[in-house]
Amino acid sequence: MGNPKIRILIAKAGLDGHDRGAKIVARALMDAGMEVIYTGLRQTVEQIATAAVQEDVDVVGLSFLSGDHMVLVPKVMQKLREKGLENILVIAGGIILKHQIPVLKKMGVQEVFLPGTPSAEIASYIRQYMNN
Repeated sequence: MGNPKIRILIAKAGLDGHDRGAKIVARALMDAGMEVIYTGLRQTVEQIATAAVQEDVDVVGLSFLSGDHMVLVPKVMQKLREKGLENILVIAGGIILKHQIPVLKKMGVQEVFLPGTPSAEIASYIRQYMNN
């Protein structure tokens, strides 16, 4: 029967209106054999956490281009904990300053992928994490 597919929720939190990068990553992860649920633009923290529960995902990928990640990530992490998903893999990507990465990791984000990261590297990271 083989391994079940890894299920990933790709989410755009807040008022960010740009999702080209999120769509590219979502497509690349699908091409890598993963099931991807894309929430669409302008999702609330509650909508993201609820979708993660309803879709029974293994991974939540947050995409940020608007600079509001330092405000939204702690809210998403808190809402995921409230819904019993404290052990879910959370990754982030987009326009994030390098000095913010350690802070995001302290908040519970496992890995941050900056623009230009090859999609295969993201898929490989997810697979390695899920297989450990």
